[in-house]
Amino acid sequence: MKYIFFALFSSCMLSAQAQESSFFNNSRTILGIHKERTASMGIGDIDNDGDIDIIVANGRHWPGQNKIFVNNGRGIFTVSKSLGTEQETSYSTELADFDGDGDLDIAVGNDMAPNYIFINDGAGNFTKGDRFGAKYGHTRNIVVADIDSDGDLDILITNRGSENEMCLNNGHGVFTEVIGFGNKKDSTIDVEVADMNGDGNLDLILANRDDQPNYVYLNDGKLNFSKKIPYGTGNDVTRSVAVTDMDKDGYKDIITANIGEPNVIYFGNKKGTYERKIVFDESSDKSYSLSIGDLNGDGSTDIIIGNVGAPNNVFINSGDTSSWKKNQLNDQDFSTYDILTSDLNGDKKLDIIESNSDELNLFYFNKFTPKFP
Repeated sequence: MKYIFFALFSSCMLSAQAQESSFFNNSRTILGIHKERTASMGIGDIDNDGDIDIIVANGRHWPGQNKIFVNNGRGIFTVSKSLGTEQETSYSTELADFDGDGDLDIAVGNDMAPNYIFINDGAGNFTKGDRFGAKYGHTRNIVVADIDSDGDLDILITNRGSENEMCLNNGHGVFTEVIGFGNKKDSTIDVEVADMNGDGNLDLILANRDDQPNYVYLNDGKLNFSKKIPYGTGNDVTRSVAVTDMDKDGYKDIITANIGEPNVIYFGNKKGTYERKIVFDESSDKSYSLSIGDLNGDGSTDIIIGNVGAPNNVFINSGDTSSWKKNQLNDQDFSTYDILTSDLNGDKKLDIIESNSDELNLFYFNKFTPKFP
């Protein structure tokens, strides 16, 4: 078996080198040796040793074993262990200090099965805690934010084909109040949380599938989201969104990853609308995930796209969003459900982590030479 792995990753490396890729992977830059139905990962320092560990959510519609991978300090994950004793239909996981004790806990969102919190003892050992959200929801993603501005971290759940939920934390990692958001018939896959109109309240940016319109829902400060602003064409199949000020004009912009159509940035303005746009990825790939960050140290935000049935790509920003340099990670046609960035090896550069369903989960070290110290 090890010879098969070596051949696979030697092929990946040669392909990347032939393209003068700025990202490096080999037979060691993998998370385990099993091909799972991985849908999502969470990242954070769970054992307080100063490096980034990874939580893997496995299963999707079928029960799978979620895993913890512990960083050895050099960006290699030489220890792994199970998260919990049960196999679950997990679609999403996030790390945050839910109980306010100073360490990172884990939230896991499942499809048609209860969602749970796992409480950290401070050393990276976890005990199953309370349930959050609907008992049998269609969870596709969870996002952590202090949506009610009370000083603790809440959880937002996107449920494809059923009502989305805001689960409010009581300050101790118990989510006693649940409020719906969006349209009850939304096929929401992703949500981002940001203050889009500068009023100090966190708004919701929804990505909907099934040819449904995408919306920004504005928060009135009392968790009422009755005002909504459309973005996109009205019948996009959007799988993932990210929010930041791409063009540095003081207004937040929306980056979209779409299925079967180009991937687009929608620019905010003082009117609070999103008519101006730019296509940064002209392909019609099945883009399931995206992440953003300054990959080459030039002060501009770059974009990473994870595809299903096509190679994953990095898009390097020219600096003013007018042009983009495409950098293919490798030539593999995996099913990447989630893609993340983090400094895994402590060199102060953002690396890339792939969540691949029915394939090995990979990560890539960043080889860019920073343009600024």
